[in-house]
Amino acid sequence: MGVSTARPGNGICLVTVAYPPVNALPVQGWYDLAEALRAAGRDPEVRCVVLAAAGRGFNAGVDIKEMQRDTGHDALIGANRGCYEAFSAVYDCEVPVVAAVNGFCLGGGIGLVGNADAIVASDDATFGLPELDRGALGAATHLARLVPHHLMRALYYTSRTATAAELQAHGSVWKVVPREELRDVALELAGEIARKDGYLIRLAKAAINGIDPVDVRRSYRFEQGFTFEANLSGVADRVRDTFGKEA
Repeated sequence: MGVSTARPGNGICLVTVAYPPVNALPVQGWYDLAEALRAAGRDPEVRCVVLAAAGRGFNAGVDIKEMQRDTGHDALIGANRGCYEAFSAVYDCEVPVVAAVNGFCLGGGIGLVGNADAIVASDDATFGLPELDRGALGAATHLARLVPHHLMRALYYTSRTATAAELQAHGSVWKVVPREELRDVALELAGEIARKDGYLIRLAKAAINGIDPVDVRRSYRFEQGFTFEANLSGVADRVRDTFGKEA
C-alpha cells in the first residue's frame, strides 16, 4: 500500500498509487505522491512520467473517514495542503505526465488528471467531482481543463460524472481503451514522448505551462478558501456526516 515507482522503459518513470480499497488517499499519501512526482521530474534520465493506480479505480479523492475521526481541523488542513502539493507536483513536473485512468476518477483524482499533460483512460473510466455531496469545494479549476465551461458547472453542481468517451469527444482524453490495454497504451504514448531530447522536452513543458491562460495554483487555492469557510460555518460537517449513509 502506498506510492511506488518503477522504470518500465527507457526514459519513463511509472508512478503507481495503491491505497485499497478505493484509492482514497490519506493526508500522507498526497505528500508521498507529490514527492514521487517531483523526484521523477528531477531525474535527468526521465523524460516522461506515467501516473497510474492499482485496484478498482484511479482515485476516489481524500480519505473522508480520516477527517471524520479528527475532532479538530488538522486532517482538513492536511488534506487541503496535501492535495495542493500533489496537484502542483503533476503540473510542475519538469517532464510531461501521462495519466492512465482506470475506473473512477473522483474529487482529488480530477485535480491530478486535470493537471496532467495527457490522459489515457479505460473504457470503464468515469470522471466527476462529488465535492458538494461530501461537504467540500475545489478542483473546479481542474475539471474546467477537461470539459467546456458550462458542462463543468453542471457536473459540479449536480455531482454527476462524465465517461471517458465523453471526455474524449471534448478532446481532453487521448485514447479510450479496454482496461487490460490501459497500461500498455499509456506506456506507448510515454515512450513516444520519451524519445525526444531530454533537455528540449523540459523546455517544452515549461513553455506550455507558461502560456496557460489560468494560473492553476492560484485558482485552486482560491477555491480551497471556500472549503475552509464551509467547515467554519458547520455546513461541511453536517454534509460530511451523511457520507456513506443511505439517504
